[in-house]
Amino acid sequence: MSSTRSQAANPPARPSRRSIGMGVIFRIAWKAIIGNPLRSALTVLGVVIGVAAVVALVMIGQGSTSNITKSLESLGTNLLTVGPNFGGRNQGGGGGIVRTGDRQSVTMKDVEAIQRQLGSQVAGIAPVSQGRYQIKYGKSNLNVQVTGTWPDYATVRNSAVDKGAFFSKADVDGRKRTAVIGYGIAQDLLTDVDPIGQKIKLGGISFTVVGVLPDKGDAGFANANYSVLIPLSTFQKRLSRSSPSNPTVSNIYIQGPDQKTLKDLQNTVTELMATQHEQTDPTSYDFQVQNQADALASINQVSQTLTLFLGGVAGISLLVGGIGIMNIMLVSVTERTREIGIRKALGAKPRDILTQFLTESVVLSVGGGLLGIAIGLGLANGVGKVLNITPVMSPSSMLLAFTFSVVVGVFFGYYPASRAAKLDPVDSLRYE
Repeated sequence: MSSTRSQAANPPARPSRRSIGMGVIFRIAWKAIIGNPLRSALTVLGVVIGVAAVVALVMIGQGSTSNITKSLESLGTNLLTVGPNFGGRNQGGGGGIVRTGDRQSVTMKDVEAIQRQLGSQVAGIAPVSQGRYQIKYGKSNLNVQVTGTWPDYATVRNSAVDKGAFFSKADVDGRKRTAVIGYGIAQDLLTDVDPIGQKIKLGGISFTVVGVLPDKGDAGFANANYSVLIPLSTFQKRLSRSSPSNPTVSNIYIQGPDQKTLKDLQNTVTELMATQHEQTDPTSYDFQVQNQADALASINQVSQTLTLFLGGVAGISLLVGGIGIMNIMLVSVTERTREIGIRKALGAKPRDILTQFLTESVVLSVGGGLLGIAIGLGLANGVGKVLNITPVMSPSSMLLAFTFSVVVGVFFGYYPASRAAKLDPVDSLRYE
């Protein structure tokens, strides 16, 4: 009797239900992942594609922005460009709207007014007239961009010669037929001779080469390696045959003394041009004065917006990858219902089951994120070589894409893991 009471007072101890260590959980999760390699690979494919696309697109986008910025800056610093406003309106004709795209509205009188009134306030002035002409040397010829300008062009547009010399003011005043040719022209047409002093023909008119520009690469809006610079007066007289009384120019380039005063100089030039053209309504100006800094800011803003848009589109595939992870994890829970029941019967707590399946999801997403970054780097470099763009590595975009992939793994893996943790052990053991 006493023995029975003693047993009732001290019932046998139940098995300890201690939590399983993370090391054990990780090993179990890893075995489950490598146990189905094909399914695991297909599960992370969406994450890999998403992360790779984000990294590659951001790197290419930032590289493109950097190339455009360098290209514009290489054309000159602290630069104002005065040109015709092809989309503007002219006053006249009963106030009707008149397109100005069929004529040039900037003339040499404007150039003379700027030089006369602002000459002491600027670092250089270079009016230009441009057109495409055939250049011929011997039996070879090319179609190139010919620019008539002043000697200040060399400093205003960063076009100092690599060989020979730039043409002089005396060449402009005397309408001399001298020419400075691009690096590509010297390489293609004057291959085996010293270009300096050679005779070339532009539009059938003979010119003497006095200088060669350095190699400027293929970047930019026009290939500077295939351009020819000649005195503006010669261009207007011999090639374009402009009106002798008041010839037009394509643009006027003005170099300001520094970046800080460029905006004020822009306003001053705009007021002067408005006076010259006898126009008071800014919406009717038949000219425009562009600030290089504003152009750079606009281009960078557009490029960054496009990069963010493309990155966002690529990020959608990360969400698709997350849905794939959740789908596969739900299938995995169903397939391993009996395993879950056995583990619970042996003492595993719900949070152990939750942690195990969540770990599997995170390992898949982290692995996909790391692989995606590696593929994205390779893809960016490959596309950059094809498009002649130097990709700019962006650690922030890589970190963001990787972090997002981890968040996707946790978010989309939690529901299947929670479902596994809530399974009844008795029902699980009976599951076939």
